[in-house]
Amino acid sequence: MSAPLALTYRIGVVAWIALIALQCAWYAWLFPPHQLPIWLVLAVTVIPLLLPFLAIRNVRRALLWVGILSLFYFCHGVAESWSSAHERWLALLEVLLTLLLIGTLGAGVKRRPAAKAS
Repeated sequence: MSAPLALTYRIGVVAWIALIALQCAWYAWLFPPHQLPIWLVLAVTVIPLLLPFLAIRNVRRALLWVGILSLFYFCHGVAESWSSAHERWLALLEVLLTLLLIGTLGAGVKRRPAAKAS
């Protein structure tokens, strides 16, 4: 039986899943792309977020990979919020979820005790 997952990691997993759901809703339902096929846009935006599920046995490692990937989504959210007034609320939600994800990674880091000065 495994130990229960820390609250910070549970929040990170929820933010991760919400980011996946946001990408699906954004591009498949709310604002589908006009120039590219929907499947291609979903492949580019969703598949990278699904890959860390391969490491889900070690939640900390999976969240680390998602945190690294979320830097791309953060940049995308900032750029979209700046350039597209209609999609601004989705982009700001994307930024919020990525900041929550990165914040949970920082909060989950265990601090080492300071070395004694001699």
